[in-house]
Amino acid sequence: MYSDVSIAGDPLALPHLLPPVPQHPGTVAEFAGLARTIAADHRQWAPLVRYDATTRWYSRLRTGPGYEVWLLSWLPGQGSGLHDHGASSGVLTVLRGALRERALGRQGESVRTLARGGQRAFAPGYVHEVVNDSLEPAVSLHVYFPGLTEMTQHACTSPAAATVPAPAQAGT
Repeated sequence: MYSDVSIAGDPLALPHLLPPVPQHPGTVAEFAGLARTIAADHRQWAPLVRYDATTRWYSRLRTGPGYEVWLLSWLPGQGSGLHDHGASSGVLTVLRGALRERALGRQGESVRTLARGGQRAFAPGYVHEVVNDSLEPAVSLHVYFPGLTEMTQHACTSPAAATVPAPAQAGT
């Protein structure tokens, strides 16, 4: 007599038949989509938001294989200072309020305001400053891949001084 196991095989061995689960989103567009999905779920992040009058408030919201998600709040006048994110790429999404971003690079300086729902994706070595220069509090979501391990502050204010350095030559 045949049993279900002898016909279908061991049910514990079925995972090999399923498509592999991706370790993490594989493109910038997929990371931006992850940020939009989290942003749309107000019940997940809104109760966690805190405001601190002395400094920006932040909390790691989620980690996944190869990435992490941070929630930040910004009272009027609070800013990040000019910085980069080392070897991490990222997606910044404004959840509430508006933030002004000033970016410095080889092409010069650019300034943009990101309102609720606005996103900015950036690559390793991207130098920017984010400030809440409005009269209302703001909240943002930041996805970093790989996870953020360094954030270098830059003292310079001129675009020429903040250009991303050229890759090192072998032997230098």
